[in-house]
Amino acid sequence: MALRNYLSRPWLWLYGFLFFSLAIAYPLGRLLETTVPSIAIPLIVIGGYWLAIILYMGMMLLLIEILRLIHRFKPFIPVSWTENRKTPLFLTITVVALTALIILYGSWNAHNPRITSYEIPIAKSAGPLEELKIVVVSDLHLGNIVKNDRLLKMVNMVKELDPDLILLPGDIIDEDPGPFAEQDMKATFGKLNPPYGIFAALGNHEYIGGHWEDIIVHLEEAGVTVLQDEYKKVDDRFYIVGRDDRSRHHFAGSARKSLAEVMTDVEQGLPILLMDHQPLDLEEAVEQGVDLQVSGHTHRGQLFPFNFVTHFMFETDWGHLKKGDSNFVVSTGYGTWGPPIRTGNWPEVVEITLYFGKVREE
Repeated sequence: MALRNYLSRPWLWLYGFLFFSLAIAYPLGRLLETTVPSIAIPLIVIGGYWLAIILYMGMMLLLIEILRLIHRFKPFIPVSWTENRKTPLFLTITVVALTALIILYGSWNAHNPRITSYEIPIAKSAGPLEELKIVVVSDLHLGNIVKNDRLLKMVNMVKELDPDLILLPGDIIDEDPGPFAEQDMKATFGKLNPPYGIFAALGNHEYIGGHWEDIIVHLEEAGVTVLQDEYKKVDDRFYIVGRDDRSRHHFAGSARKSLAEVMTDVEQGLPILLMDHQPLDLEEAVEQGVDLQVSGHTHRGQLFPFNFVTHFMFETDWGHLKKGDSNFVVSTGYGTWGPPIRTGNWPEVVEITLYFGKVREE
């Protein structure tokens, strides 16, 4: 009888309806994204924020329950708290306020990328070229959430750095190339014209939506050279190698080539720059004499505490790693996927200056 009375309360049904609606908003939005974007985009945004809210609110409530459990066996909370009828209200307000602050900070942080710079000496000579300034931008996830205005912000940041070469190691377009075309992102990319060009490799999100061939066409039209298990010799000075993403076999029905197969005719005497979206099996690049590999994919977890998860999943989930004679630079990425916030790190544009033919003092 008591249960029947409880379930008959209108507020309970309203709460259940709202919770269920918010819970399915993100997957429903992704499902409808290509067919009815006007409905899907708000669902994706609302659902993405809701996922983050549930994460951080849930973490705080879990912490409270753990403290209560400890208190049950070894009391340490003052009686003035445990016996105060206002304590639950105070805790509720605190959890809601802290969650709101985290979400607001994460949203601001996601829209304010930083520049991360590295200076890396390479023992190999690049002919008359003594140094090379490279800008690396990974994981833009361009689409209905990361729109043309944020691409333009990235383009302006890159132009200020005035690089010789731009590398885009995957997850450039977020599954559906439609928004890329509709927002004329091609024209925005066209504002970039580095001396040695713009090169890209595919990531898993180019494959997930099943439109990777269309994505390649759009990128090529935007002045980006896409390398799929291919290499390009640049002015007889250095090589750029682009690996296909390891997720290819799930979506395209065929596996990518081994790095040894891709680099069969590459001259080992020249510097070799490699784009590989996912920073896995790094030893393979070392064995093939790669001087610099740039990767993304990890987002370094994007949301705290998932940065600790990626730290254990990957040999390096962010930053510069020297392994043998090879250098690995992994970026947190520029855009976001899922919740449109970043709390475990910051978005970035990576600037790498290579010095050829000499090893500088660290």
